[in-house]
Amino acid sequence: MQVPLVIRILGLLMICFSSANLPPILISLIFNDGATRPFIFSGLITLSVGLTLWFFTRKVNRDLRYKEGFLVVVLFWTVLGVIGALPFLLLESPDIRIADAFFESMSGLTTTGATVIPKLSELPASVLFYRQQLQWMGGMGIIVLAVAIMPMLGVGGMQLFRAETPGPMKDNKLTPRITETAKALWYVYAGLTLICALCYFLAGMNWFDAIGHAFSTIAIGGFSPHDASLGHFQNTRIEWIAVFFMIIAAMNFSLHFVAWKSRSLQRYLHDREIRALLLIVILASGLTYLILVKDHVYNQNIQAFQQAVFHVVSVFTTTGYTSSGFHWWPGALPVGLLMLSFLGGCAGSTAGGIKLLRILLLYKQGKREITRLVHPRAEISIKLGGTPVSNDVMNSVWAFFSFYILSFILIALAITAHGIDWVTAFSATAACLNNLGPGLGDVSLHYGNLPSTAKSILTFAMLLGRLELFTLLVLFTSTFWRN
Repeated sequence: MQVPLVIRILGLLMICFSSANLPPILISLIFNDGATRPFIFSGLITLSVGLTLWFFTRKVNRDLRYKEGFLVVVLFWTVLGVIGALPFLLLESPDIRIADAFFESMSGLTTTGATVIPKLSELPASVLFYRQQLQWMGGMGIIVLAVAIMPMLGVGGMQLFRAETPGPMKDNKLTPRITETAKALWYVYAGLTLICALCYFLAGMNWFDAIGHAFSTIAIGGFSPHDASLGHFQNTRIEWIAVFFMIIAAMNFSLHFVAWKSRSLQRYLHDREIRALLLIVILASGLTYLILVKDHVYNQNIQAFQQAVFHVVSVFTTTGYTSSGFHWWPGALPVGLLMLSFLGGCAGSTAGGIKLLRILLLYKQGKREITRLVHPRAEISIKLGGTPVSNDVMNSVWAFFSFYILSFILIALAITAHGIDWVTAFSATAACLNNLGPGLGDVSLHYGNLPSTAKSILTFAMLLGRLELFTLLVLFTSTFWRN
């Protein structure tokens, strides 16, 4: 293990992240909210630590291997969660405890959207903006941003990119050079954010809310500067805009780049994963609408339809926005919606969950096994888009699915051990592991009432879900540490 190389990269990445405190400082000065000092001190601390780590390892110049790539990703996300919590800890009012600050920071960076702050209106404008910015940076992945500037850092980026990118097929690149691939993804990401912010602004938001909500929408994060989330605006146009961009952000960003480069929408129409995404949205929204109308939950059918589509898309894509909320809906509907978050969006998107690509492959595998019962000697290959899927990919998918379910059960049981009811514990675990945010029971509005230990466990669940299990779990194996 090349520890000095890991420390050098970690220091350089911390130096880069220290600049994240500059926009909140500017916002603080514009609004004169008195919260400039926490961001100045946080930026200086991060920059100082980063420079120190880099200075003592600056002469290290070796190739980055896969082992170091995984270690850098996990360490950086963990360290990022710690230094990202500094502005919350340094605030004079409200007084935020260490566990809460770390939870809020990790929730933002992992685009989970769960909050421990019951009254967001008490936070300064700069802190509210900072929360939204954390999600935007974590959405595409700060590591991918670092990969885009790897030539400046002096190390190869494919190892970091492979450890960071979501989905089972991690070796696909848009361009021959990995740095160009990362840049292409960020161009698409930034462009969609700009368009989304403009749409929100034209629909009635002020510039502060438009930018902040565009950050969390494209990142599929769900943070909002308002306690009522998008319900604060009471504006159906804003909610439909959110629906559109949540679906766009739940699609593979590589596909967005290819479609833009070819100036054709045919790529979307022929993609099996996107077709599955839209089909599930239509079916789930229709079923939810019928239940809401049957039980007379809303006075008008058009309102029931709008709320059904909005919340189905929000939960299914693991964004976590709410308008009227869904935890109070009748019967098993809230639980059914929460189960949708396990599916998540497309591979290569900013969504959480298992990812639809894996679900499709599992479905095809199950279908193949049923066919083999009728034709035991038949040689049936699993194909996706006409291309055979290798056994290595299928084995990886099955292993991921098994560990995902096992992780969910173990974490949920650990939460219930703190005296928390089953509904709250299981929904909180699902919401954090799937990077969704809002749950049921005592966490339907916020997580502030949970014990500190439970919050720490859920913080780990957020990181586990964001790094898609194996990137994190591989560090706990003896094989990883052997030479």
